[in-house]
Amino acid sequence: MRTRELSVNGPTVSAIGLGCMGMSGIYGHADEKESIATIHEAIEHGVNLIDTGDFYNMGHNEMLVGRAVQGRREQVLLSVKFGAMRAPNGAWLGVDTRPAAVKNFLAYSLRRLGVEHIDIYRPARIDPHVPIEDTVGAIGEMIQAGYVRYIGLSEAGAETVRRAQRVHPIVDLQIEYSLVSRSVESEILPVLNELGIGVTAYGVLSRGLLTASRLDGPGDVRSTYFPRFRAENLERNQRLVASLQSVAAEHGATPVQIATAWVLAQGDRIVPQLGSRRREQLRDVLGALELRLTDDDLRRIGEAIPANAVAGTRYDENQMRVLDSERSAKAAG
Repeated sequence: MRTRELSVNGPTVSAIGLGCMGMSGIYGHADEKESIATIHEAIEHGVNLIDTGDFYNMGHNEMLVGRAVQGRREQVLLSVKFGAMRAPNGAWLGVDTRPAAVKNFLAYSLRRLGVEHIDIYRPARIDPHVPIEDTVGAIGEMIQAGYVRYIGLSEAGAETVRRAQRVHPIVDLQIEYSLVSRSVESEILPVLNELGIGVTAYGVLSRGLLTASRLDGPGDVRSTYFPRFRAENLERNQRLVASLQSVAAEHGATPVQIATAWVLAQGDRIVPQLGSRRREQLRDVLGALELRLTDDDLRRIGEAIPANAVAGTRYDENQMRVLDSERSAKAAG
C-alpha cells in the first residue's frame, strides 16, 4: 500500500481510504456480513483510513464499523463526522456544532464504535449559527482530554479553513472532488496547499455516476437528492461514462481505476476515499494504485471529460445553498 502524509501536522495514511456510508443503506440494500468482510479485506491490503459518520442511518454505521475494527484497532485511523441531526423517520433536521453538542456527539460515537479515542473528528457541515472557532476549540479540548487525536473539516470554504487553522491545526478537509466535481480547484485547493492541509476526497465516482451504477430501488436516495441522476440529466451524463470507458480501455483499466488515479494525481496530500460496499468493488479500486498516469494521459482524460460537462449540480438546491464550500466557490467565481 502506498502512503501519504495527510498534512504537515497529521498522520501518515494509506493512499486510498474507505468510506463506509453506503454500508448503511443510503444507496439501497447493503449486506452487513459483506460490508464487514470488505472492511477486513481493506485493512489486510493496508487501507488504514476508515471514514464514518454518527448520522449514517442514525448510528448504525458506527456500530457496524465498531464491530469490524474490533481486534484491529491499532491498524486503522477512524475518521468520524458529527453534527448532522436526524429524526426517527430519517428526515434531516439541520446541523448543531455548539461546543456542548460536540462533546455530546463524541461521547455517543465513542460508545457506538467501542473505542477510547477517535483519530480524526470533524463537523459534517459548517453550522452557520456557530463560529467555527467555537467548534474547533471544543474539539481541541477533547484532544487535550485524550478522546480525539486530530481535527478535520468537511465541505468548508477557504476562509473558514483559515479561521479554523488559527485556532488549532487542521489535518484535512473532506470534500467532494472528482473529474466532474471540480469547484474545489479555484480557491479551496490553493489555500489548503498554502497551509499544508490534506484532502480526503469523496464522491470520486460521483456516487456511481461515472461507472454507470444503476439506482437500487426506493432506498436509494440518489434520484431524490442528487440531480445528476434525474432523468433530464442522466442521458447526457451517460455520454461522459462512455468517454471514460473508452479512456479506461486504452489503459487496460476500469473506469473506477482511471477516475481514482486521476484524483490521486492531483496532489501528494489528496487521498481518494472510495465507498466500496463489496470486496469486488474494493479490489477494483485498489487497482488504481498500479496506474501511473502521465501528463499526456491527464490532458487527454481532461479533454474527454471536461470539468463543466456534467449535467446537474452535485447536491440538490437546498444542500447547495447551505454548503460553506459552495458559497466560497461562488465568491471566487
